[in-house]
Amino acid sequence: MIACLRPLYALSLAGLLVACASSPTSNLGELPRTPQASIEQLLQQAGDSQSEQANLLRLSAADLAYQQKKFARAAAILEQVSLADLKPAQQVYASTLNAELALSRDNPKAALKALGHPSLARLGELPVEQQVRTQLARAKALQANGQILAATRERIFIAPLLDAEAAERNHESIWELVASLPVEQLTANGDADLSGWLSLAQAAKALGPLQAQQAAIDDWRAQHPQHPAALRLPAPLRELQELSSQPLSEIALLLPQDGQLASVARALRDGFLAAHYQAQQSGQNPPNIRFYDSAQLRSMDDFYRQAQAAGVQLVVGPLEKHLVTQLSSQEQLPITTLALNYSESAQEGPAQLFQFGLAAEDEAREVARRAWADGMRRAVALVPRGDWGDRVLAAFRDSWQAAGGTLIAAEHVDQPVKLAQQIADLFQLRQSEARARRLRNTLGAAIAAQPSRRQDVDFIFLAATPQQAQQIKPTLAFQYAGDVPVYATSHLYTGNHSQAQYLDLNGIRFCETPWLLNADAPLRQQVSSQWPQAGGSLGRLYAMGIDAYRLTPRLNQLKALPDSRLDGLSGSLSLNPAQRIERQLPWAEFRDGQIQTLPDSLN
Repeated sequence: MIACLRPLYALSLAGLLVACASSPTSNLGELPRTPQASIEQLLQQAGDSQSEQANLLRLSAADLAYQQKKFARAAAILEQVSLADLKPAQQVYASTLNAELALSRDNPKAALKALGHPSLARLGELPVEQQVRTQLARAKALQANGQILAATRERIFIAPLLDAEAAERNHESIWELVASLPVEQLTANGDADLSGWLSLAQAAKALGPLQAQQAAIDDWRAQHPQHPAALRLPAPLRELQELSSQPLSEIALLLPQDGQLASVARALRDGFLAAHYQAQQSGQNPPNIRFYDSAQLRSMDDFYRQAQAAGVQLVVGPLEKHLVTQLSSQEQLPITTLALNYSESAQEGPAQLFQFGLAAEDEAREVARRAWADGMRRAVALVPRGDWGDRVLAAFRDSWQAAGGTLIAAEHVDQPVKLAQQIADLFQLRQSEARARRLRNTLGAAIAAQPSRRQDVDFIFLAATPQQAQQIKPTLAFQYAGDVPVYATSHLYTGNHSQAQYLDLNGIRFCETPWLLNADAPLRQQVSSQWPQAGGSLGRLYAMGIDAYRLTPRLNQLKALPDSRLDGLSGSLSLNPAQRIERQLPWAEFRDGQIQTLPDSLN
């Protein structure tokens, strides 16, 4: 009985596929549709046949596997289908599915190649659903491949074909794309809708007071009343609209007044207050600041209850890493908070938590960015032994390799007596000496042979204290590596003007805060006259305090406009997707005992 039913089931299933297919022209072919059947049932009915109907069943099975996120299974099924044997509609379907699977493997280049099949020229003849699916795949592939403007065009093109939730998601995606473009790419072109989106992003990127930014957006809406973004502002801009009508009036500054971090907290507080007083002197109406001692807290919950009762709208702090980690584990916070340190947890924190600090890892990533921009490709590293050195090296390695660079070797500096040996190992000088010995033994006579270092190193990444750096640079020259460029973090620079000390660092390039590189800045001079220590290495903390103050009204601006930056005194500041403030730093070089600032790239 069961055996007799199987042919009937096959006919029913084939009939269902035909009934659900589109009705295209004969040479275009049918589109597969997934019926109410399992992957196994579809494949069983296809059997070993190579007919058009069997290929439709296989395409349906592959798509069903993809929808169920069984990507490897979907790819394996799709490999059983010869693209050349399919009609154009089916080739479009298979190419689209191929692209979607490539995107699931984070391979946008393969996705774009799949979508370059000649059959895509007939996409406009297919049902709207297939057009949308294919063009969404192309938009995602272009975006993942860094072609943001092209991805934006694709999404704008399909916008009229969408409705309900799909239209809303696409609308927000268009804004995310144009908002991520650098300002120089926000120039109008022939397409009215695209030009409108670009000019909106340009208006929104004019960072300044919230009210001024909102005025620029309102002017744009008045000039483009029928533009899709004017009819419905993207969600981040609606949030900014609400914020501009609720100016910041009460801030809580949460820092420890006692304990190991008290001196750090004082520098941050004094910088924060210096920016506050400057705002008052310039005629602004700055928010009121309430001070809380984090060293005396019973719990963060108690603190937030006190702050809410006092009408606090934003918290700056805490500084203690364990408290920041504690906050990052919460689902949400009662008040938006700008923590002055980074959580130890890699997990995404609550939407109300922003994190800002002077992380050494930021500088390691900055070295990778700069060295790559300068044309370097192969690196060796010298970092201190211990947890700090491990973290800095990991940040550099990850960022350097992500850019495409090669880290050939690394040494952890510990005791000065071992430094010469470590550098010799790094540059394989001992192998050179061994080759010379073998040659002397072979010839049986003395030969003049100077050791030579390996020649495949473009530069040295250095993270070191001033004392370590003063030993390392002369040792490099002694070990025949004095001509190798050195890129360093700011930790070797004290901020003091010691020509004798800097002579030992000659030629080293290093990143540093604008605060320490620009001694003539008016605010630095004003702060240093009151707190002389702000001119030395503690100045980085004063700069961070000033920047924390300047960030307070702009956090949601940076969140709404991912490519936006705030030119601060601790660096050029931006917000990453994890809501951590990242710093891009200017560069300088030690030259003949002086500090010489460098252009953005040496190329």
